[in-house]
Amino acid sequence: MLELSILAVFIPTFFFVSATPGMCMTLSMTMGMTIGVRRTLWMMAGELIGVGLVAFLSVIGVATIMLNYPDIFSIFKYVGGAYLIYLGIQMWQSRGKMAVTEENPEHILISRNSLAFQGFVTAVANPKGWAFFISLLPPFINSSAPIAPQLTLLILIILMVEFICLLIYASGGRTMRRFLQKSGNVRLMNRIAGSLMIGVGVWLATG
Repeated sequence: MLELSILAVFIPTFFFVSATPGMCMTLSMTMGMTIGVRRTLWMMAGELIGVGLVAFLSVIGVATIMLNYPDIFSIFKYVGGAYLIYLGIQMWQSRGKMAVTEENPEHILISRNSLAFQGFVTAVANPKGWAFFISLLPPFINSSAPIAPQLTLLILIILMVEFICLLIYASGGRTMRRFLQKSGNVRLMNRIAGSLMIGVGVWLATG
């Protein structure tokens, strides 16, 4: 198992990196603003599966192959990015499945599977995420000890920290939503959320 001294360095290091605004955190904040924290949990589930997969594959060397053949990311990146941009444009226009309406602000039509898929694609289609895990994880693994328990513990810590940060961002989006709703600015809220969603889509497609 990993030594406490290693964990004492790894946990704050990954928390700092995870808490830094990025595609997944921006997506979580946007969804927290439009669909609420509870439904955003479905996006988080997909994102965490993607992060865990990327972390695992990074350690066993598959990530190196993936990074050497960037075309593998193209389908995920362009399709996922285009879909997020499409949703963002609809939200900006106060239309579509994720837009908040004054008549029924809680009525969101997007399915749980779609939310989970968005989170998964955003996590897996980011080449920078793969490169990050390749550089971060190996130094914390003792090659002279069994790798499986070490990797299991590190991934569990990664998922726990990532989930906490996603919740923080989603809660921030929900707070912004309540503030804007009180002032009657539902249209402004849709435009802010739509702009953020478009930004995540462009970021994903061009990253």
